[in-house]
Amino acid sequence: MVEVEVRAAHNVVEACARTETIDKVVFTSSATAVLWRDNNSQSLASDLDERHWSDVNFCRKFKLWHALSKTVAEKTAWALAMDRDINMLSINGGLLMEPHLSITHPYLKGAAEMYECGTFVTVDLQFLVDAHICVFEDVSSYGRYLCFNHAITNHEDAIHLARLLTPYSPSPPPSYEEANMIIQQRLSNKKLNKVMVDFESELLLED
Repeated sequence: MVEVEVRAAHNVVEACARTETIDKVVFTSSATAVLWRDNNSQSLASDLDERHWSDVNFCRKFKLWHALSKTVAEKTAWALAMDRDINMLSINGGLLMEPHLSITHPYLKGAAEMYECGTFVTVDLQFLVDAHICVFEDVSSYGRYLCFNHAITNHEDAIHLARLLTPYSPSPPPSYEEANMIIQQRLSNKKLNKVMVDFESELLLED
């Protein structure tokens, strides 16, 4: 998986570098390229954002292949973009809530740990599309953007997602503590939200 992702990322960015008419590249990556690190590192930071990268050694150790492939592929793309002087941005999306989403999706490896750490986030397709358009059109956009519009931070959200993924499996009743527990969200998408609000405001002014 890692080799395929890296080769694909390299080939796409290289093709963009050779095309004179391309002004900006928006690279689609994943939030899993941001959020995986050992517990000691996670406890030091109040929030994780675009400045953070998943630890590739941690991903290898716990066989988080989706996170490993997305991290290495994105780093490959950034290295080539800088080497070839390409104006590149990345959208690091949460779990895409598509109609055919199933429990076998590789993003979901480590889902319980993401939930407990406050880093389990999802994104709707339309929001993801709008984010791509927004950062492409905004002349001041730069770097990486974490992209999600929902965080799984309580038992009700977790059960709802579990029922979507495994509709025929019974859900055990939660304990009082589980039902009332709120997990602190520790993944921040403030950078993208600001760009999207500013972009939408400009569109309204033009109308």
